[in-house]
Amino acid sequence: MRLSIFKNRVFPIIILFVLVLISCSSKSKDNTAQNNEILKQVQNNSLSKLNTEIIVGANQIEKYLPSLLGKRVGIVANQTSVIKVIGNVSGLKNSEVSGLEITTIRHEHLVDSLLKHNVDIKKVFAPEHGFRGKTDAGEVVQDGIDTKTNLPIVSLYGTNKKPSPAQLADLDIIIFDIQDVGARFYTYISSLHYVMEACAEAGIPVIVLDRPNPNGHYIDGPILEAANQSFVGMHPIPVVHGMTIGELAMMFNAVDEIGVELRVVKLGAWGRHLWFDETDVPWVMPS
Repeated sequence: MRLSIFKNRVFPIIILFVLVLISCSSKSKDNTAQNNEILKQVQNNSLSKLNTEIIVGANQIEKYLPSLLGKRVGIVANQTSVIKVIGNVSGLKNSEVSGLEITTIRHEHLVDSLLKHNVDIKKVFAPEHGFRGKTDAGEVVQDGIDTKTNLPIVSLYGTNKKPSPAQLADLDIIIFDIQDVGARFYTYISSLHYVMEACAEAGIPVIVLDRPNPNGHYIDGPILEAANQSFVGMHPIPVVHGMTIGELAMMFNAVDEIGVELRVVKLGAWGRHLWFDETDVPWVMPS
């Protein structure tokens, strides 16, 4: 009697339980396969997107590194002078993604990158806010030594706004890489002008690594009047001028007849219609 009850009632329950376990196991395998497939698609989409994303001048190292090797280099840079470094991570512990290579993106300062490539950087010229961006607006930037790289820091924001012949005497070339915001009153473009002027007088070439203008899609505001010219506004351009730092360099060199040996490493795949958040360029606060 008891055996009959077991066969009629308990045994079917056991069979049902086993079937559920098998079903769950099958679904788990299906889910794992599905998750792996989704991750692969995401990775492929990301890599495809990276091929069409904005390439700042600094990331096109093959275009300017040969001009720096074997030279005594000065660099005008600040906290915005970063490049994108793409790598891969594999062998993750999560069983659902094990065996996959995941693309990683990190950002590295241009100075650190150049030092890794054995570029002989002699000094860094620091604009307003300093090399590391830690100085307040309007505050004098002091000469000094960068604690991370031990490189000499030469201030371009204080009593000295234009590199002196003595400060350029031990240099063969200057590289300029700073993110601008597209506003006339940002002093980075005034520093660019003075650096180009000093280098023209010393016979030193300048390489400008271009970056997107986050306000490059429009032009607005009055043109600066000559009577109001100062370090906060040196050029007769609108308040919102629409140009990149590289385009400004070319304009200064031509219109102001600076005459420096200038090369601009232009942006790749950038359109003036793009908003900054439509690009993959890291946004580092410029001030």
